[in-house]
Amino acid sequence: MSFVKLTASALAISAVSATAAAARDQVQVAGSSTVLPYASIVAEAFGENFDFPTPVVESGGSSAGLKRFCEGVGENTIDVANASRRIKDKEIKACAENGVTDIIEVQIGYDGIVFANDIKGNAFEYTPTDWFLALSDEILVDGKMVANPNKTWADVNSAFPAQDIQAFIPGTKHGTREVFEDKVILAGCEATGAFEHLLAHAEGDSDKAKKKAAEKACISLRTDGKSVDIDGDYTETLARIDSNKDGIGVFGLAFYENNTDKLQVATMSGIVPTTESIAEGEYPVSRPLFFYVKKAHIGVIPGLKEYAEFFVADEVAGPDGPLAEYGLVADPELTKTQAMVSEEEVIGGNS
Repeated sequence: MSFVKLTASALAISAVSATAAAARDQVQVAGSSTVLPYASIVAEAFGENFDFPTPVVESGGSSAGLKRFCEGVGENTIDVANASRRIKDKEIKACAENGVTDIIEVQIGYDGIVFANDIKGNAFEYTPTDWFLALSDEILVDGKMVANPNKTWADVNSAFPAQDIQAFIPGTKHGTREVFEDKVILAGCEATGAFEHLLAHAEGDSDKAKKKAAEKACISLRTDGKSVDIDGDYTETLARIDSNKDGIGVFGLAFYENNTDKLQVATMSGIVPTTESIAEGEYPVSRPLFFYVKKAHIGVIPGLKEYAEFFVADEVAGPDGPLAEYGLVADPELTKTQAMVSEEEVIGGNS
């Protein structure tokens, strides 16, 4: 697309509902701390290339951002929610109950979840099994689920150093946490046989309910201080590692790549996390990144659609754009996303 400067007067600014009568002149964005640096880059460039004010971008986590997004329609609600996971059905329902019925889902690319520690510390080569055995509140021992007895990484894997287990992981409001649970902890639970054991002993009135109960038990983490939730962004995780050299942190790839002077990254299942290994589908712990646009605000909040289109333009989100330089793995189907944004396609429909 051509970044021709536009003016607010060129937009049709009209009320779309009784709750959206007066327009702000600035796009408001909140959500994922993983998407935050990309959105901040785009917002700054948008302000420089268009005759619209620079969008306001806040963090807070995927769940928190989507909660704010679903509060309703109108100038007192945000226009865009960033997320490092796909919106949930229950969130779509909550949105609808508050009048947010038309939501545009925009996939911007991919990111990897990496495991890193102090650059001068021990090097690790992990598998999901290692993390399950380190952090699960219960593990399978001699055919029984028992309270996790592992205190050091050597207890988990004899190839590892006898270093105290101290993990700093994203809190439950972060989209990164859900991917960590699904692709690491749950995968490790399955690999050790614990999932099958839990499933065989699960209570429920259907196979689906039993599976859900077993999965919930799998991802239940220990609460004895070995696993620490970080509710802030990755800078807080880095600060924890800086004060505890035995700490292992869970980060987004882009954050790690911008802190290689402080951190060293571990392999996962033998694969080094890089933009190349993620793009090729080799690195096992990667996830798509999104932002969600409130269609009811398009034409009301100046520059909202232009911001969305700018974000996914080849020159911005493509493999040679500034977001790729910062660590985003470009989406090979970006052209389809661009068309979807242009046509304002909403979840569950075409318009």
